Amino acid sequence: MIKVAIDTGPLTSGHSVRGIGVHTKFLVEYLEKIKELEVETVDFKTADLSKYDIAHYPSFNPFFVNLPFKKKTKTVVTIHDLIYLIYPKHYPPGVKGEMKFILNKFLIRNADAIITISETSKKDIVRFLGVDPEKVFIIYLAPNPIFKKIKDKSVLSKVAKKYGLPTDFVLYVGDVNYNKNIPGLIKACEIAHLPLVIVGKHALGIEEKDLSHPELSHLREVVKNIRDDGKVMRLGFVPDEDLVAIYNLATVYCQPSFYEGFGLPILEAFSFKDRESQKKYSLKGKEIVSRFSWNKTAEETFSVYKGLTK
Repeated sequence: MIKVAIDTGPLTSGHSVRGIGVHTKFLVEYLEKIKELEVETVDFKTADLSKYDIAHYPSFNPFFVNLPFKKKTKTVVTIHDLIYLIYPKHYPPGVKGEMKFILNKFLIRNADAIITISETSKKDIVRFLGVDPEKVFIIYLAPNPIFKKIKDKSVLSKVAKKYGLPTDFVLYVGDVNYNKNIPGLIKACEIAHLPLVIVGKHALGIEEKDLSHPELSHLREVVKNIRDDGKVMRLGFVPDEDLVAIYNLATVYCQPSFYEGFGLPILEAFSFKDRESQKKYSLKGKEIVSRFSWNKTAEETFSVYKGLTK
């Protein structure tokens, strides 16, 4: 029996409704199904990690220090991406951040294994952090099982009415960070003469934010294009059961990012309904999404754990 501790950070912080939090939530749920594992979610700031065979840190920010200076057990770190380092002008770390980054490069090399979510992210980890590529394991994510095609038209009609959705629209789900390229998406929707529906709490209230900050300056173009004409609708946070229906209702889903570690909403979107103009893409999407499952993600993570405890 392998005893593993997983940090609760992404489950209790602002990450809880974002990709990192979703990843951690489902990873824990499916790891708990593996009989040879004993998994506990604990607060690494206060927990005695020496009681466990492995301590798994499910998130990593190059400008914040959360890794141990002195390891009490084997450590696994999940790094989803290094977007902050890809676009330094838009994510300036400041002097303190630069110092923490130097320290993090030392600490991350002490990790026994690093898990990441794509080949691109692995290359970035090796390049920016100087990590031995043999210690980096690629394990893909999977969509929430709740995301599937809805055949009950009354369910779709109810959700469309609840959010005031138009008959045809482009859907985007996620943050509004620089790498997401939201201004480009708004322009594309204008050209296509289709309204844009944005799901995610971070799109709300951007008018009140300090857009002079480098991390937010790209949103000036977004604010210019937000009017009361229904061309850009911001729904804020939407519960999963409603989001499933919104995916089904959308004419098309678009992920216009300059850069993504993985892009989980793409997998969620592959359950679109089959209009004739969408049929070949939907069928291709179903073929692709069948390759991803949380059972597979958990089993591959377990394999990394086993490799460290032999």
